[in-house]
Formats: sequence, structure tokens, C-alpha cells
Amino acid sequence: MENYSNPSPVNPNAVPPKTWLVESILVTIFCCQILGIISIIYAAGVESKFYRGDVAGAESASRTAKTLVIVSVGTGLLSVILFMAFGGMAILSGLINR
Repeated sequence: MENYSNPSPVNPNAVPPKTWLVESILVTIFCCQILGIISIIYAAGVESKFYRGDVAGAESASRTAKTLVIVSVGTGLLSVILFMAFGGMAILSGLINR
């Protein structure tokens, strides 16, 4: 939930950058816990930095959270693909050696 009642001291009409918090939580649950937790930490700092007036820091934290989410999804997909490939090879090996 974003807080629009407390505008940035730099620009009263400014909107904080995307936090990536929901995506970070989903990635932590479904893909890669370590990168997901780090992403949650960065995502949680976006709005607090923004409302303290550190717009550049908020944008940097948002970009870092986004990057970690994308890397986590890629790592999760790669793990699933490798697991399926090794499982398929094991099944195929069992069928061939009968």
C-alpha cells in the first residue's frame, strides 16, 4: 500500500518509484529464498527513502529490487528445467536398461 498523503519534501506532487514488494514476496515463496529476501529488504526501503527526500536512493533501491526479482525468477525457472531434464534422463535411462 502506497502512502500518498505524505508528499516528498523535494516535489509535493511526486510519486514514489515502484517498490516491487509484492513481486519480491512471491519470488521468495516460489523461486529463490535468498535473493527474494534481499529483494524484500531493498523493496521495503524504497518509500522510506523517497519520503525522506532521497529520491535517487529510492530509485536505486527500486532498480535493485527489480533486478533481484528478475534474477530470482530466472534462477527458479532454470532450476525447474534442470530438475525436469535430469528426471527425464533418469526415467529414460531406466527404460533403456531394462
